[in-house]
Amino acid sequence: MDLRRPQPEDKAAILEMMAEFEKADAAHDGGFWTSENFSYEDWLAYNLDCERGLNLPSGFVPAIQFVSFDEEGRALGFLHLRLRLNEFLRAQGGHIGYSIRPSERGKGHAKEQLALGLAEAMKKNIRSILLTCHDDNPASRSVILANGGVLEDIRHHFERYWIEMEDDHE
Repeated sequence: MDLRRPQPEDKAAILEMMAEFEKADAAHDGGFWTSENFSYEDWLAYNLDCERGLNLPSGFVPAIQFVSFDEEGRALGFLHLRLRLNEFLRAQGGHIGYSIRPSERGKGHAKEQLALGLAEAMKKNIRSILLTCHDDNPASRSVILANGGVLEDIRHHFERYWIEMEDDHE
């Protein structure tokens, strides 16, 4: 799996994945877009602004948008790495939001994608990483636990897990 920032040449693969999320009416945590008047090029520019902390919507923090791809270049999922936390994210968002396209769920991709996202967090010197999931989402819970998550508490139906990264984490 390759986890990287989306590029212009990824347009067809990412649009195809977005269409699958929308057709299935599936949550796409870690991937943010509005279907109405969507422009891939504007989305890329927005992602760069978010990473730089420019023109952020109210309540948003600087963040990096990643997309995971398989060996054939098919887009598998989204991962959003927030570079800092605000009050809302401390309660129910965490440092990382992620999702796998509906047709690829249950195949271990989320576990691998999150592991790669944790490595990206280390590159940004984020060593204590908060992840959250809704208390009725056993799949997300198992992905977080498989990556070393330790439950801190549950707030308003959101389970809050911390992962402490070591310097030797790959």
